[in-house]
Amino acid sequence: MLQNNSLQISVASVPYFWSKESYLSFYQALAETETDIVYLGETVCSKRRSMRLQDWLEIADFLTQKGKQVVLSTMTLIEAESELGGLKKIVNQQDYLVEANDISAIQLVKSQGHSFVAGSAINIYNNKSLTLFNQSGMSRWSVPVELGRKDLEPMIEKAKTLGVQVEYQVFGRMPLAYSARCFTARHHQLPKDHCQLKCLDYEQGIPVWTQEGDSFAQINGIQTQSAKVNNLLNYWQQLQNAGINILRIMPLSAVDTIEAVNQLSALIKSKDGALFDESKFKSRYQFCNGYWLQMEGMRLVS
Repeated sequence: MLQNNSLQISVASVPYFWSKESYLSFYQALAETETDIVYLGETVCSKRRSMRLQDWLEIADFLTQKGKQVVLSTMTLIEAESELGGLKKIVNQQDYLVEANDISAIQLVKSQGHSFVAGSAINIYNNKSLTLFNQSGMSRWSVPVELGRKDLEPMIEKAKTLGVQVEYQVFGRMPLAYSARCFTARHHQLPKDHCQLKCLDYEQGIPVWTQEGDSFAQINGIQTQSAKVNNLLNYWQQLQNAGINILRIMPLSAVDTIEAVNQLSALIKSKDGALFDESKFKSRYQFCNGYWLQMEGMRLVS
């Protein structure tokens, strides 16, 4: 664990559809890193059933024994009674904090009298909504990715007065939108209800390019992500000075996520002004950082 208790590293739930073996291997490796907080669970599509809740709970127990704080994440879009039933099972467990990614999850957690993490899909854009959700039990706020440094200044001050932790994504593709339509199924000319679990064929979703050949977006089932990877690892001190408590990494591939975690923890501990080593990613990704700097999200400022 990092010695600096005022700044923690978190890893969000894997947004992609992996095999059970891939999940287990990833979290075994992540357990040996200096990650402080690990989010677990399916957040995109209930058809992804390589992992049951019991499987997630077993990983949660393993990570807890390794000194990590575990948070169970809920689905971002609840569309069926079966999905609501799965949500209730997550909320009803007593051992782990819940990341609520849908208002129905917040209602259920509130009815239990428990605190929760408000996921970045929850629309919190001003101090009134921040206060409202805190009154419902929000103890940590994962900031919507499009809010930048100046946007957050008054809200971070308010969060401090409320005792709410502030978490900001510093690495990974940004979650931009969710839809009832499955884009991966449509890409394969399949109906959503008979998608043949095509997401399993794509470790990190399907890239979308403009007619000019520029990267545009990443299709991930019902989720649209940014094609470019948000990279604020060199800005960790600026984020800390702004009052951010937790630096969040959104998983890419297992190997690249572990590399990002290790680099961030090394940067935080470094005393010689070390910088992010882009060569470790072998030009597999394009980076951006515009939102934090109050620019277009696709922009990259060195």
